Amino acid sequence: MHHRVVMTAALAIAVSTGFVSARAEPRAVIELFTSQGCSSCPPADRLVGELARDPSIVAMSLPVDYWDYLGWKDTLANPRHTARQRGYARVRGDREVYTPQAVINGVLHAPGSDKAAIEAAIGKTHLDPASLSVPVSLSFAAKRMEVTVGANDGQNGEVWLCELAKNVPVAVASGENEGRTIIYHNVVRRWVRLGEWNGIARAFTVPTGDLGEGIDALAVIVQAGTLESPSRMLGAAIQPIR
Repeated sequence: MHHRVVMTAALAIAVSTGFVSARAEPRAVIELFTSQGCSSCPPADRLVGELARDPSIVAMSLPVDYWDYLGWKDTLANPRHTARQRGYARVRGDREVYTPQAVINGVLHAPGSDKAAIEAAIGKTHLDPASLSVPVSLSFAAKRMEVTVGANDGQNGEVWLCELAKNVPVAVASGENEGRTIIYHNVVRRWVRLGEWNGIARAFTVPTGDLGEGIDALAVIVQAGTLESPSRMLGAAIQPIR
């Protein structure tokens, strides 16, 4: 069942001493809005796992909660993801909110199980010279993480840290996916706003002890707009931490 709704108006890190660095120059940030209560979502969930193995892609799963009434409460859902998905639709002006929905580089969407459509959207977003034009790097030490965002005159955005669980198996006991065990990839478990970015290079330090339990990867995104009214992706990086 392909799910669609219409909007109403309206860190114990296992790294050695010294730094482990990742300099990301991704071609795409892909956010999959998915639900354990959606029978059309498992193929998209598998595709995100495939895309996550591509070093040029920052792929993340954002489980939503608006299908919980169908008989199964999504154990990974975050109401903030629902608000973010609706914010994307509001900014685009198309009212398209459904699962599985992939949002590509903050500006285009495609069915989350359609790899060809996702690749086509990646190509279209690259026509915008501002898309992913800001360099972002992550460095880990024993007790802290350093985030560096490069300069790019004329751009403004917010810097967000996404705490990720890389592989989360869920046995669904009722609802449309009853009896299935589904693996969710790069699940966003928490959003941390690091600060604003106004085109000038900035650095942020995050104590690794502040990371949540079960977190084994981190992504940093620099994005125009706000978390609830998001727009184009300006920069991103992703790094496993164990």
